[in-house]
Amino acid sequence: MIAIRKRLVASGFALAMGALAATAMPYGGVAHASEIKYVVNNIPITSYDIQRRVAFFKLQRRNGGTKEAAQEMIDQAIRTAEIKRAGVRITDQQVDDAYARFAASNKLKPEQMDQILNQTGVTKPHFKDFIRTQMGWSQALQAKYRASGTMSEQDVVQRMLQKGGDKPRATEYMLQQIVFVVPAAERGALLGKRKREAEALRARFSGCDRTREFAKGLVDVTVRDLGRILAPELPPDWADLIKSTKAGSATAVRETERGIEFIGICSSKEVSDDRVARMVFQSEAAKEGGEAEEFSKKYMAELKKKARIVER
Repeated sequence: MIAIRKRLVASGFALAMGALAATAMPYGGVAHASEIKYVVNNIPITSYDIQRRVAFFKLQRRNGGTKEAAQEMIDQAIRTAEIKRAGVRITDQQVDDAYARFAASNKLKPEQMDQILNQTGVTKPHFKDFIRTQMGWSQALQAKYRASGTMSEQDVVQRMLQKGGDKPRATEYMLQQIVFVVPAAERGALLGKRKREAEALRARFSGCDRTREFAKGLVDVTVRDLGRILAPELPPDWADLIKSTKAGSATAVRETERGIEFIGICSSKEVSDDRVARMVFQSEAAKEGGEAEEFSKKYMAELKKKARIVER
């Protein structure tokens, strides 16, 4: 399943990579008053949104005018609504980090990238919205793919064993999430203080049994047992941190939309069961047959049938 996530992110983002490295042509469009052209699942799409997507096409050196740009914005709105419905959250920090990586990969500073996007009429906010949707769609698609398996775990195991070899293995984690809540309205004033408090609690972490005891007396701190999670199921934004942290220790703290967080590794062990076999089978199937792209197209077709699209 990880292969699907990487492939989708790569295919979505690669469109912009080469174009940003090229010399950007100045935007020659004339600014017009923006008006709502479509409403898709209660998400408005304006003439300005479409105009910026046309400019994005030019920056990418893709063919397409207003009609194609409008359709792409409709698709983006459908994905955005599904991302929200699926409970996927992409933080501003994640988007900022991706934006900075794009700039660096094209040997640009973020400020230079800002200038190119503004000069070409794409604008920084439009490109960041594109990034956010691509990242969120990848996670929503990953969750949907996992839930859509038609073969039973026993069937998968039988098929894999018929090919020879043993059941695959994966690391199973027992995890605990610690969140130092920071209200959005107080983020600027409290974030630094909460980070210091989180670092202090993390330094005392020596296992999951005493976390709640250590957290007593601290204001707005949530301790949540996440239960057993296999390595392929780890959230992409936490996976590397968790895998590099020993059992009985805690990951580095991270800024998220909720505040400041870290994950305690209660325990970890290697397991080999039917659930692991199914995950490996799905991942290998995706690698072999271009299944990721086909699944994405099918998922989008289903969402379009149910979408509420109103043209103004």
